[in-house]
Amino acid sequence: MEHRFLAHLASRARLTEVAAERVDRVRRETLDRLAAVLLKLSVLSEADLADEMAAFSGHPRLDTRAAGPLLAATDLPVAASFLRAHQLVVLAADEAGVTVACWDALDEYAAKALAFACERPIAWTIATHSQIQHWLHADDARSRTAPPTSAVDAPSDDDEIDRLKDLASEAPVIRLVQQIINDAVQRRASDIHLEASESGLHVRVRMDGLLREAATHSKELASSVVSRLKVMAGLNIAERRLPQDGRISVTVQGREIDFRVATAPTLHGESVVLRILDRQDVALDFAALGFDAHVTRQLHDAIGRPHGIVLVTGPTGSGKTTTLYAALKEINTPDKKILTVEDPVEYVLQGINQVPIKPQIGLTFAGALRSFLRQDPDVMMVGEIRDRETAEIAIQAALTGHLLLSTLHTNTAAAAVTRLLDMGIDDYLLTSTLHLIVGQRLVRRLCEHCREPYEPSAEAARYRIAPAGVWYRARGCRVCQGGYKGRTTIVEILAMSDGVRSKILQRADAHQIEQVAIGEGMRTLFRHGIERVDAGLTTLEEVLRVTHLT
Repeated sequence: MEHRFLAHLASRARLTEVAAERVDRVRRETLDRLAAVLLKLSVLSEADLADEMAAFSGHPRLDTRAAGPLLAATDLPVAASFLRAHQLVVLAADEAGVTVACWDALDEYAAKALAFACERPIAWTIATHSQIQHWLHADDARSRTAPPTSAVDAPSDDDEIDRLKDLASEAPVIRLVQQIINDAVQRRASDIHLEASESGLHVRVRMDGLLREAATHSKELASSVVSRLKVMAGLNIAERRLPQDGRISVTVQGREIDFRVATAPTLHGESVVLRILDRQDVALDFAALGFDAHVTRQLHDAIGRPHGIVLVTGPTGSGKTTTLYAALKEINTPDKKILTVEDPVEYVLQGINQVPIKPQIGLTFAGALRSFLRQDPDVMMVGEIRDRETAEIAIQAALTGHLLLSTLHTNTAAAAVTRLLDMGIDDYLLTSTLHLIVGQRLVRRLCEHCREPYEPSAEAARYRIAPAGVWYRARGCRVCQGGYKGRTTIVEILAMSDGVRSKILQRADAHQIEQVAIGEGMRTLFRHGIERVDAGLTTLEEVLRVTHLT
């Protein structure tokens, strides 16, 4: 029906061919309803849209002076949440029929569902979007301010839970949640953010490390969508005051994809973030992650040793856990027992014993790691060293003949040393156990279809760079997202040489340790990034963005 309405608009000279193509493209990309897209892009005014809806559907146009709605005053067997979700307003109802106002006459599902539920004739009339919104908000205000007439009338906790479950089980909500998930997966997003505000339910997706607007839905849908996700993740649907975490699996395009779900209470409702864990889309291989032969050789040497510590550092979202998974995959053989403790377990690795921490019952990184020592492991992976206790047990494990892999949230590889010293770890223990520290970032890859070469004279002079290849800049095309498609890794490797160990024992700061390592041949994140620029893989702007240099 939406395609026919587009054709109707074109036939009445309401849309040019270019505008129609733009509207249809945005509709397909956002999965929003056509009527919403027409208003969002300001292609038609609200009044013009209502006029065209009336002409197309044959329903009468509602007089703007019409009386207010009945909504909850009716005895219809239809939930008020259904009417709000589809933005329908009941103007009159008796045994002979029901008069309903809408602003989107293209919602065939709502029309059929309402007719089926009411079992009497439905007389439709077309109003403007603002008129419908005004009536719905007025009814919400009445619902919030009207006190229950007695204790019997006051909704109980069980009633509220049942209401939320009903909202979550309605077909339109189920369909909307599936559409949001499908859209994000098709865009190759890593996260989905659903945020409630005064203006509506905003959906954003993180693509190649950056958040992008995806869609906006009416705020009446916010609680329904959140409740649906809670039901899917097995969370407490009635608990809206505290954060909750869960996990769901959804079939998208014929394959099963895992999602990590995290909720948090906000001023206007709950915020939900879904981390997309697509195992088929993650290559746990050093070469596929963008590590060159030099880096791969150093990593293989470090993780091939029988004991010691290998750390991966960087901010949140820099790919640290994926690098550790790739390392575990490299050394996962039948003759090794490998244990991991994670927060949470992101990808399930065959042949490896993975434990998610549960602080609420006392299962912390330190507690799990201490128990691991009694499990006779060969290799252990700790999701993150966050405190002195965990660091001390990690050092003990390395000293007693175990290989331990972990992460730290520091900006550089050298800063990981000073962070551990600040935690209270003795310098001589660090020099005895640390093998290698990897600092890494993820940079967006240039789209090979539209990248364009340029002469970087000004930039090269500012940062004292001598370009060793052709430099490209992002342009943007239909294949990519603003000139970039996918990401690759830039890395710095701090190896424990005699010179570095000497500086650690002298309690030198991170900058001094780094300078010694550079003098011994260490390639910094910035220098590796420039090599990526020289190779035409990314841009100087991307390298500066992730290394925070100006």
